[in-house]
Amino acid sequence: MTHEEMEAIVLAFPGAEKGVSYGAPAYKVAGKFFTRLRRDDASLVLMDVSFDEREMLMEAEPATFHLTPHYKDYPCVLARMESLHPGSFRNFLERRWLKIAPRKLVKDRQKAEVAS
Repeated sequence: MTHEEMEAIVLAFPGAEKGVSYGAPAYKVAGKFFTRLRRDDASLVLMDVSFDEREMLMEAEPATFHLTPHYKDYPCVLARMESLHPGSFRNFLERRWLKIAPRKLVKDRQKAEVAS
């Protein structure tokens, strides 16, 4: 996935905004952390990934999913943008978005999906 593809996916979520964290692109929804790109290794920080799921992902796709000591105690995983499938990325973000987005945004999006 390219940087442009990644950003298009992130910003397609209602309320997603671009910012900066640690000198690299970061994204929030309603002021809450959504995801960010790590400059060190061009990996995306994917939140709300259980420890068990993280272990399974890293074992199944070690070229894509990994971890640094900083993140070991958090329910998240790092994913190398270059090898992360865009559909998988969208799914991880969907889970996070549903958790942090204001209820009004979630309801409005659900109504729009039903109408289409």
